[in-house]
Amino acid sequence: MDPTTDNAAHTGDPAAARASLEALRAEIAKAVVGQDPAVTGLVVALLCRGHVLLEGVPGVAKTLLVRALAAALELDTKRVQFTPDLMPSDVTGSLVYDARTAEFSFQPGPVFTNLLLADEINRTPPKTQSSLLEAMEERQVTVDGTPRPLPDPFLVAATQNPVEYEGTYPLPEAQLDRFLLKLTIPLPSRQDEIDVLTRHADGFNPRDLRAAGVRPVANAADLEAARRAVAETTISPEITAYVVDICRATRESPSLTLGVSPRGATALMATARAWAWLTGRDYVIPDDVKALALPTLRHRVQLRPEAEMEGVTTDSVINAILAHVPVPR
Repeated sequence: MDPTTDNAAHTGDPAAARASLEALRAEIAKAVVGQDPAVTGLVVALLCRGHVLLEGVPGVAKTLLVRALAAALELDTKRVQFTPDLMPSDVTGSLVYDARTAEFSFQPGPVFTNLLLADEINRTPPKTQSSLLEAMEERQVTVDGTPRPLPDPFLVAATQNPVEYEGTYPLPEAQLDRFLLKLTIPLPSRQDEIDVLTRHADGFNPRDLRAAGVRPVANAADLEAARRAVAETTISPEITAYVVDICRATRESPSLTLGVSPRGATALMATARAWAWLTGRDYVIPDDVKALALPTLRHRVQLRPEAEMEGVTTDSVINAILAHVPVPR
């Protein structure tokens, strides 16, 4: 722990916890340039006990972003490079025979951590992809009939490349639905890219975050205090109905073959509450729902082939729905 860190920020007080989580942006910015929306999305997922799918072309700092988040949050993190030959036991762990005791003992896999980086998750076959489903949904791993609980907090941050299809296995809809958010990592702006190159010219090493000055500014106690505060954030019946109306509109859209399920509606309500609390309110307004609608819903809908051929995107469909669904007053 950085000795200069304000100890008052780690007392479990909700106001102090909010200040600590807000400080994450500045801390992660020491290593990652211009990705504030993705940082906010990861924090929202932690507050909602959800998981995140990060999508972006190679070289936009997806992996660095997750590593910097773990360093700034004082959480344990592990990374798994998903490859075609990766086995489920390589993720969850397995029973190993000990010749000295003549017994089998369980050796935990990398999933037993706070923040699991599942790098290029779509490069491994569905059998191995599915090994994460129980961990993501039930917060446990079952090996040889024995359930073993995972640490808390626990978040899976999976990355995938949207432009490379050879040798990949697209995630099925049921698995995509397990991710609370799908965050798209864009290419940086011109000025941000200049800043990146300037940092590297000055000696920045992305493999040494401590040398870059990234220090823990929040911890598990802050997260727990924040989660309790988010659970107490008020959402009125009118806002609840607004969330339902948005999700029902996706099921009726002529551009979509698959709309948002009730699980997706529940996810949108949860992320809107987390965002409301992060912005300093103890109640949800329509703008909170709109702010989180795209990352919460874009991976839960499926385009019709003819709409896709016409250049329609899931984001454009959701934006059109947000523009047409009446906003509660």
